Amino acid sequence: MALGLFSVLLFIGFWYFATKYRWSMYIRFGNIPSPVDVFNEAMTLGKNADFYNNMVVSMRRILLGFGIATFAGVGLGLLIGRYRLMHNLFFPVMEMLRPIPAIAWVPISIMLWPTNESSIVFITFIGSFFPILLNTVEGVFSLDKVLVRAARSLGASEFALLKDVILPGALPHIFTGLAVGMGVAWVSLIAAEMISGQFGIGYFTWEAYSLIQYADIVIGMIVIGVLGLACSGAIRLLGRLVMPWISPNDGRS
Repeated sequence: MALGLFSVLLFIGFWYFATKYRWSMYIRFGNIPSPVDVFNEAMTLGKNADFYNNMVVSMRRILLGFGIATFAGVGLGLLIGRYRLMHNLFFPVMEMLRPIPAIAWVPISIMLWPTNESSIVFITFIGSFFPILLNTVEGVFSLDKVLVRAARSLGASEFALLKDVILPGALPHIFTGLAVGMGVAWVSLIAAEMISGQFGIGYFTWEAYSLIQYADIVIGMIVIGVLGLACSGAIRLLGRLVMPWISPNDGRS
């Protein structure tokens, strides 16, 4: 904790001196607001209900899009990883769509969905769906086949096999996919809000740039980082609760 706090203070100190003395070494700090300016503006925004509303809107979108992606990605990933027919039927299409960046879906999503809200949630879904799907498939593929044969020899039904053997065995990979998917979901959400949104923390940040309110840009970035960190932390905590057999000791000295 002490080292973490030191690194944060070191970063803030660099930020303060770079903006105070307007360093310009190819990277220009002339228009970057200082930590003091950002703090004062944050105190002002703390009394603004619209600022909190933007955060609530973004969290609602991220939870909805990510939730749908989790349900669809894990469910389809289990089927693709378990059954050859499902793999041959769906995986080629998924691999064809996967390289398309979520931001490239923005124009067509605006045409597909009746409202901006639906299109932004869809972009968030697309961004998080493929990491979750691929990690789930990999988790099923990497499962020790001895466990499957042992469950079969004990008379496990196909549903029991999926629920009690394959899903728990694939959980470490699934939670890796959830963590990666959450990060990509935030990137996709902010980009979609900047392009086509009317509310949300991404829209707030882009509007601040348009209005030359530089301190608000930094505040928007900080809020995005804090909300993203909270979401990722919640996933890690849930992973520890769901997988108590995974040791927290990762071998680092």
